[in-house]
Amino acid sequence: MKYIEVTFTLDDTGLFRDMLVSNLAEGPYESFVETADGVKAYVPEDQYDRHFLDVTVETFPLPLKFTVAEMEDRDWNAEWEKGHEAVLVKADNGTTIWVRAPFHPHRNDVDYELIIEPKMSFGTAHHPTTYMMLSYVAELDMVGRRVLDMGCGTAVLGILAKMRGADYVMGIDVDEWAFRNAQENAESNGVPLDLRLGDAGLLGSVAGGTPALQSFDIIIANINRNILLRDMEAYAGVLKGGGVLLLSGFYEADEGALIARANELGMVLKGKKNREGWSAIQLRVMS
Repeated sequence: MKYIEVTFTLDDTGLFRDMLVSNLAEGPYESFVETADGVKAYVPEDQYDRHFLDVTVETFPLPLKFTVAEMEDRDWNAEWEKGHEAVLVKADNGTTIWVRAPFHPHRNDVDYELIIEPKMSFGTAHHPTTYMMLSYVAELDMVGRRVLDMGCGTAVLGILAKMRGADYVMGIDVDEWAFRNAQENAESNGVPLDLRLGDAGLLGSVAGGTPALQSFDIIIANINRNILLRDMEAYAGVLKGGGVLLLSGFYEADEGALIARANELGMVLKGKKNREGWSAIQLRVMS
């Protein structure tokens, strides 16, 4: 597959680089590489949309310089693997999680080891939001719980929940590439997950003739601010009394909007984490 490379230059990287990546990820851009003064973004040639790019640049809060180049056809996963590193997650309760690809070494000195073949799907523990959500999954009691992982990506969060004793874990993602990647990762780790292709519109519906999406003890959603605000009512509708909603995928500055919406839906803040400007919050249904 041929890709288009768009190289962005920022006058101030800081949080703005992550903001730009987040904005581009809402479109067709699949992978990103940080540079000293910006970021390189990659999109399949047949999905490149100049209008989307122009709107992203025009609405960004800082001036953006960019160049567009067509990349030669090559095995991009192989190229990406060369610079991909395993991640050791250390939760606040001392639990350790080793998230590695199949080509990384095995470790015996950790509590959990997850083998994740990312294939450019989101969820490898490199991003601060995934790191924080893995920490939450490691800290909460998962034994016997029904868990929903919305926007599951690689299924890394759902896999850990199942390893920690969850009775049932469902993962939903709107992207077919991520959905198939999640299936592969669940099989590689030897855990049964109920994976679905779709979005929050599935919640509460009858799927395949059975009312599979009715209620959950814990819902995990690591997506982005706008989708979380839009779909939180659907999450609340299938969350049991006293249930937990874990949200991430947004900046610290957006915490207030997410918490306010949760309060409107009968949920209260029980805790939060911050990492490199990103936020993760734990909410609980009032009962």
